[in-house]
Formats: sequence, C-alpha cells, structure tokens
Amino acid sequence: MHTLPKLPYSYDALEPHIDKVTMEIHHTKHHQAYIDNLNKAIENHSSLANLSVEKLLLKIDTVPSDIQQAVINHGGGHANHTFFWKIMSPKKTSPGEMTLKVLKEKFWSIDVFKEEFTKKAMGVFGSGWAFLISTSKGLVLKRHSFQNSPLLHNNSPILGIDVWEHAYYLKYQNRRAEYVKAWWNVVNWDEVERNLVKALS
Repeated sequence: MHTLPKLPYSYDALEPHIDKVTMEIHHTKHHQAYIDNLNKAIENHSSLANLSVEKLLLKIDTVPSDIQQAVINHGGGHANHTFFWKIMSPKKTSPGEMTLKVLKEKFWSIDVFKEEFTKKAMGVFGSGWAFLISTSKGLVLKRHSFQNSPLLHNNSPILGIDVWEHAYYLKYQNRRAEYVKAWWNVVNWDEVERNLVKALS
C-alpha cells in the first residue's frame, strides 16, 4: 500500500515564498487524501498492490476499467505531489551544466525558459499543473489539468509547479502570478539536473 512520503525539509523551510500552514495542509491533508483514495481504489486488486505509483501510471491501460479513473486521479495526485516536494528546496541552487545546455538549446536562455514556463503555469484554466517534460520528441512544456501525470503518456517530468489553489491560496489568494514568481526562489535546480540526466541518459 502507498504511504505519505516525508518532506525533505520542515514545513516552514520555504518561507517567505511558501508559508508553513500551506505546506502542512498541502502535505498532510491534500497529499494524504490522494494516497488514501488510491489505496481504497486498488485494495481489492492484489496484482496492483505492490506496484509503485510510477509503474501503476505507466501501465494505466492494464488497470481494470472500473478503477482506472480513480487511479488516474489519485495515483496522479500522489505521483505529482511526491515529485513536487523534491523539486523545491530551502537551499539556494543554480541550474547545472546539463540544465543550462539543454535549456539554452531549446529556449535560447534560462530567462526565456522561465518566461515560457510561467506562461504555461498562468495558462492553466482552473486546477492543474505546468510541467517541463522529457518526451520521445525532446523537451516540451505542457499544461496538465487536474492531477493528470506525465507518466500516463510515458513521459518523464523534469520540472513542475502545482497551480491548484490549495497550493497557494492562503498566502496569495487569487494572485497566482505572485505565487509563481515567488516559487522560482525555491526551485531545486539540483533535482532538475538529476531528472534531466536520468531522462536523457
């Protein structure tokens, strides 16, 4: 069965950019709810019980149709949030060698990449995510509605931001743009580099 991963930092570690109360609720309530509902969906399917959430989503076509949407919703929520916690850090980091190389090749510069990524995040209608993903055709910026995971399409997430209101509303209310701007201050570029190396190797 799936369990809530421990954060790699304290709930207040990302302040002032992301506040302690939001992080605590986001992790212990929202993420936990996705895990609880995922476990409930697969509890009578022993062949699925021992699969990691990543393998579960990559093999979504083999999941029984009566629970498939629940696995997409709640498994996606679990996978996306597990990824999200790691992609942030209280430690100040800078883009690594491979990150700089591939982003400059694709977007001309880090600044242009950040502008384009921010546009994707601002362009999500309602609840969802903005991702930089690695696909069979190269790096792509994508908007994902709700908790749809890049893994459902056999793509690897490299960088992603949660733009569900529960991720920022306590501090930023309806000011998503301020949240996204602040979020760049806590991006864990070391993790981005690791994700890129793994995806491109």
